[in-house]
This record gives sequence, C-alpha cells and structure tokens, in this order.
Amino acid sequence: MKSMYSIAGLFLLGIALSCNTRNEASNDEATKNIAAVNLVQEEQSPLADSAGQPGAAGKKNSTPQPAAVPDWDKKIIKTASLDAEVKDFQSFYTSMREKVKALGGYIAQEEQRQSAYKIENAVMIKVPVDQFDNAVAQLTAGMQTINEKKIASQDVTTEVVDTRSRMEAKKQVRQRYMDLLSQAKNMQEILDVQSEINAVQVEIESAAGRMEYLNHSAVFSTIHLTYYQVLNFSARDEAKPSFATRLGSAFGTGWSWLVDLFVGLASVWPLLLLSLVVIVLYRKTKQRSKGRTSA
Repeated sequence: MKSMYSIAGLFLLGIALSCNTRNEASNDEATKNIAAVNLVQEEQSPLADSAGQPGAAGKKNSTPQPAAVPDWDKKIIKTASLDAEVKDFQSFYTSMREKVKALGGYIAQEEQRQSAYKIENAVMIKVPVDQFDNAVAQLTAGMQTINEKKIASQDVTTEVVDTRSRMEAKKQVRQRYMDLLSQAKNMQEILDVQSEINAVQVEIESAAGRMEYLNHSAVFSTIHLTYYQVLNFSARDEAKPSFATRLGSAFGTGWSWLVDLFVGLASVWPLLLLSLVVIVLYRKTKQRSKGRTSA
C-alpha cells in the first residue's frame, strides 16, 4: 500500500516538473520574440527612442556628409561676324528680323548703304547665349554666298570674380573712411576724408559698370551681320574714277591751293609791307654808300 502511494507521489512530481519546464521554455521563447520585435522596430525607426538615443538608422543618417563645393557661374562672351551676299535684300531683311525676335533677341544697331553697284546693310544682333549657335545656323541658312564667317568665345569668369572681390574690398575701405569722417575734428580733416571717399566711390562705380557690362555680354551674345544684294554688276568698275575725272579733280585741287595761297598772303599784308619798306631803305643806303666811295 505504501509502495502505491510512493509511485503516485513520484508520478505527480514528474508531471509538475514537466509543466514547469514547459513554462520556462515558453517564457524564454516569448522573451526572444519580444527582443526580436524591438530590434526590428529600432532598425526601422529613424527617430530617437524614449531615452533620447538614436536608433540604428538614425546613427547611420547622422553621419555628416562633406559639402559639395559649388562651381563658379561660367561667364562666356560669344561673338560672331558674318558677311554674305543675299538674293533678295528685302526678303532676307524681313526673315532676319522674324528669326531674331523668335529667338528672344533684338537688333541693337543697324546701318544701311546703297550705291549703283549694291545695297548693303550692317546689323548688330543680340541673342541669348543659349540661342547663339541656333541663331548663327538660322541666319546663314538664308544666305546665297557666305564671304566671311568668324566665331569667337571668351571666358570672363575670372575677371568677373576678381572685379567683384575688388569692389567688395573698396566698399569696406569706404566704410572705414565713413567712420573716420564721423570722428573728424575740424573742416580740413572733413575735406581730406571726403576726398578719399569720393576717390573710392569712383573706383566702386567703375567696377560695378564693368561687372554689368560683362554680365550683359555673357547673357546676350553679339552677332555682327553684314549682307548685301548686287543691283548692277557692271557698275562695280565705275567705283574707280576715270582719267578725265581724276585730271579735272587735280586741276580743281590745284586751283584751290592757289586761292588758299593768295588768301594766306593777304592775311599777312602788314608783314609784306614792312619787308618792302626795309628792302627800299636798304637799297637807298647802299646807293649812298657807293656815291661817297666814288667821290
């Protein structure tokens, strides 16, 4: 009977130990799962946790990246020179103006000449720098014969930066003189400091004007366009005057010189009269000397 109680007690003790072991395993597994979930959330969150410490992703993003050094704004002055013959002067003129307007440019200067031989127009065109190549291509497309085509580019970035630096330095110098002007004790000191301020102001304005010119030239490119239409090809030889014309011109020039000579002599008549009196007196004196010698 006692042995039966002993076996029953051992059986119950084994069941209890088994349940305890299973509970500990379940607790360990739950603990591991909670830790894994926290780790995933910490890796996915870019913000700091409740303790103020950044997560893994926050530590990675917080690494400072080196700042990129900005490049200077390129200042390129582009110019072109075109000389060409066109078939129809008026048609090309109308087309040229329409193309320039469509490209966002404008005509800055225009000079037209006409002779018996040809009609010619010299135009200075300003177009945006990004439309420069397109403008040259469109303008040359309507030309019959291109006699000259020159394209040049000039990088003035260094000059712009240097001019800006010198202008800023001059402004600082002017401010120092302004401080000295407020501390001047008499009129002479005020005049001296004001003279220096005026000289610095002139240099500042000169630098500002130079920068404005360079910036405008870099924004708008220049195209010097000369085009013409031949009106009468045989009239080309008439540009040189004939022999009779040249001979008549020579006679006219000679007569003009002679008239100028007489006018010049007339303007110095007192000197001529005085010279004449001196000559007469000299001759009389010489004749008297000869008469005394012969006696």
